[in-house]
Amino acid sequence: MTDRRPVAPASLSIRGLRKSFGDTAAVDGLDLDVDGGRLCALLGPSGCGKTTTLRLIAGLERPEAGSIELGDRPLTAPGAFVPPDRRRIGMVFQDYALFPHYDVAGNVAYGLGRRADRARVKEVLELVGLERVADRPIHQLSGGQQQRVALARALAPTPELILLDEPFSNLDASLRERVRADVREIIAAAGVTALFVTHDQEEALSLAERVAVMCEGRIEQAGTPEEIYSRPSTRWMAAFLGEVEVLAGETRDGRVKCELGSLAVETKVEGAVEVLIRPESIAIGITGPPDATEAEVVGRRFYGHDQLVELRLPSGRTVSSRRLGFPAWHPGDRVQVWVEGPADVLPGS
Repeated sequence: MTDRRPVAPASLSIRGLRKSFGDTAAVDGLDLDVDGGRLCALLGPSGCGKTTTLRLIAGLERPEAGSIELGDRPLTAPGAFVPPDRRRIGMVFQDYALFPHYDVAGNVAYGLGRRADRARVKEVLELVGLERVADRPIHQLSGGQQQRVALARALAPTPELILLDEPFSNLDASLRERVRADVREIIAAAGVTALFVTHDQEEALSLAERVAVMCEGRIEQAGTPEEIYSRPSTRWMAAFLGEVEVLAGETRDGRVKCELGSLAVETKVEGAVEVLIRPESIAIGITGPPDATEAEVVGRRFYGHDQLVELRLPSGRTVSSRRLGFPAWHPGDRVQVWVEGPADVLPGS
């Protein structure tokens, strides 16, 4: 089998990218780096400019300013614009954009142009695990199989970069997790750089090696999933990535004092701060360590595998603790509360 992959995965570098529609700046000075061979998520709320960014990278839109480089090739520059068909970029659309009158092999071959290489079609179908259904009509495939056909078609011309626009949004919830894992394995096996757009925080954190969070046309923060979740750069970031408790505190010599005790933190900030604590970092029990805080259970939401327990602290404010589904806690229970996971701080407002 011939290896048609690029010799070395290409990196993606974007600087100062801008695109407006009328008076609305969809992309507003965006900077982004994706290392070669990595899978990166572009995560953000609806309307933040994610899909426009993808279309600018693919060449489906022209930027008003900024540069895009793929490997050592500039795709946009002052006075220059590489058209989409010469960018060596594959794209998987949200609705897959498959042709119902072609079978599986025909859809994949379409990505290779008029003179499709049958050996290459067979190769990518084997890569995505669909070689046994090559002659099957598209309408006879499951949603997960159609997703893999779209990915195979994008991979067929050996692109240097794959772009995926909300690739799992059309799948049933029961299929999503399995298909995510399949797509990640396929992209890794293909050795290609990939960028996918999503508004789903869980999807981005569980699938990508690097996550860039977008807000109002710019990258708010980028890093590994662990970095952006445990050390958000702003209060907006912390809240966007999941539930978070924000307590007033004061730092000194690497520790912060707040209503939940004295906690070790990594910060150079001294004085008044906001303490960010995820519910899974807040522990509860009938008994606790010597510096635990007393609290009353005032609410509980049970999810089977875990539960979210709402607690009223001595000050009257409430915080939530995410625990395993057992033991069950009930309103009125008196408990001890302490922090047993990571906490982060931001300068006080």
